[in-house]
Amino acid sequence: MENNRAAFCSLGCKVNQYETNAMIQNFLNHGYEIVEFDEVADVYIVNTCTVTSIADRKSRQMLRRAKELNRESIVVACGCYAQVAADELNKMQEVDLVIGNNEKKDIFEIVEKYMEEKLKENHVSDVMYKEDYVEFGPTTYTEKTRAVIKVQDGCDRFCSYCLIPFARGHIRSRSVENVIEEIKKIVDDGFKEVVITGIHIASYGRDFKDGTSLIDLLEEINKIDGLQRIRLGSIEPVIMTEDFINRLSKLEKICDHFHLSLQSGCTETLKRMNRRYTADEFLWATERLRAKFPNAALTTDIIVGFPGETEEEFEKTYEFLKKIKFYQMHVFKYSPRKGTKAAVMPNQIDGNIKEARSKRLIELSQNNELEYNKSHISDEVEVLFEERDGDYYKGHTKNYIVVKYKTQDELENCILKLKVVYANKDYLIAE
Repeated sequence: MENNRAAFCSLGCKVNQYETNAMIQNFLNHGYEIVEFDEVADVYIVNTCTVTSIADRKSRQMLRRAKELNRESIVVACGCYAQVAADELNKMQEVDLVIGNNEKKDIFEIVEKYMEEKLKENHVSDVMYKEDYVEFGPTTYTEKTRAVIKVQDGCDRFCSYCLIPFARGHIRSRSVENVIEEIKKIVDDGFKEVVITGIHIASYGRDFKDGTSLIDLLEEINKIDGLQRIRLGSIEPVIMTEDFINRLSKLEKICDHFHLSLQSGCTETLKRMNRRYTADEFLWATERLRAKFPNAALTTDIIVGFPGETEEEFEKTYEFLKKIKFYQMHVFKYSPRKGTKAAVMPNQIDGNIKEARSKRLIELSQNNELEYNKSHISDEVEVLFEERDGDYYKGHTKNYIVVKYKTQDELENCILKLKVVYANKDYLIAE
């Protein structure tokens, strides 16, 4: 067994990355050597994503790439694309095993069985009937100086353009005690910052019977000695009630960087998307947040060219985005997902129109980034440093701005307060 080599490729969100790390630990515990994905390995595992058609295509490309690297290898497709398109992946000659999201925790045993029997099988159960959160064990996924903590799985929102509820199932929340235990361990390992993530973290606790919610979890995390920063992953604006924001503002470790997924600034478009809030309700949430966190960096996701999006609706979105002034906007051109309501909606938008709308929003986002960064010139900022970049060390502020500091000192995982002397769209320079 000691000669067996495994390589992993993780596509998509931080939850996938977290779970890939869990699978890596599983193989390491059984004596495997883990190698880079572009090296020769005995087993290649691609943790696929299906959030867009581009993600599907990338997943197929990586599976084919794996077989090219070693024709004798076992190539495994797991994750969200595997969950919703098992039959399609089974037809690929390059794929030996297809494993669903519920089965990731058993991946080592499934691969070992295949090695013995060489039977091409589906290992994809119906994720919609999974009621309990699946524990992977000690699986912390780390990014340089921060650790990503998965607290929740599944989504019950069923936005009309999205397949993820069918890939991940209904909401399942991880126990508060288990989350706290993992964070205490990574703080003991020297990490100062955690990122709280999940498929739909705003729904955390809704499957509990005791009324525990996301803010209750965050208050418990905030009590952990040695932890200095709590960063929230993408969060739906409907959670931003007066009570939630007030309680959040009392947590001294919370980072004032909030990724509120908007998708459209036009209420009519939001209704077709089944987003369950209006543009005005979203605006209220941003105003309340900024009242409590005056220097907050707000980021978001926007879909352009959603079916039926008229020029008037797009202009409403554009003007709404100008009003809110997001620090960054991740702009996506709508692509139909087979099996969703939006895929069969009338008035699908021409690709050239999507491209033009996308360019306008990207330009607006870049202007916002530059303006926001320049507003920090002469400010004192607190930076958690991560890695060397030439003559500089770079890291992030609590509101997730990249800062560079010219020094020969080794500053990895150090927090310093520095004065900003220069800003461009991409970073600040401090001294």
